[in-house]
Amino acid sequence: MILDQKDKKIFVSTLLLVVLHVVGLAGLSSSRHDVFLQLVPINLLLSAVLLFINHKEFNSGFYTFCFVTILAGFFIEVMGVKTGFIFGEYRYGTTLGFKIMNVPLIIGLNWLILVYCTGIICDKINTGILIKSMLGALMMVLIDFFIEPIAVKYNFWSWRTSTIPIQNYSSWFIVSFVLLYIFYRSSFKKDNKMARILYIIQLVFFILLGII
Repeated sequence: MILDQKDKKIFVSTLLLVVLHVVGLAGLSSSRHDVFLQLVPINLLLSAVLLFINHKEFNSGFYTFCFVTILAGFFIEVMGVKTGFIFGEYRYGTTLGFKIMNVPLIIGLNWLILVYCTGIICDKINTGILIKSMLGALMMVLIDFFIEPIAVKYNFWSWRTSTIPIQNYSSWFIVSFVLLYIFYRSSFKKDNKMARILYIIQLVFFILLGII
């Protein structure tokens, strides 16, 4: 079977994503996990690059969405850390790298990746924007459910209490819903096969890391 240029890019991007996450899974599960923890921000950056090089339409609508999502995602975390009223009382550790106002700078990019991926996936559903935003927000909560125990274990962040508050998931849903609504109202082509692939890879990665 001969692949065209677009399919080749998807294939190579998928292969690289799988390799990155398999290596990460092996490394974090090993006795040298402290070394691999330092690579977490790099893994996130590379994942973003592989995701967005497969994006179809780079226009003002797309750039505005990216800017708003990164900024909103970052500052909602700043407010969350400072007040404890949004997600509950938590603080960030050192794993996610350089921090401003006690929040890792890269966290805004993480919001962008997840909102974009879930938005692309749910855009295929033949329904209105509100329902798509709701379904995408549920997908955001699903992956966060599996991320949370891993994040605590590897010092991404930690909670004041030993259990993760339900408030975290309800607020995560609300913030995700708003950002996904902005995603669907933004004018750019919402067609990227890597969105579904990256979401699945990350979901499986965190599920497996919780089992191993």
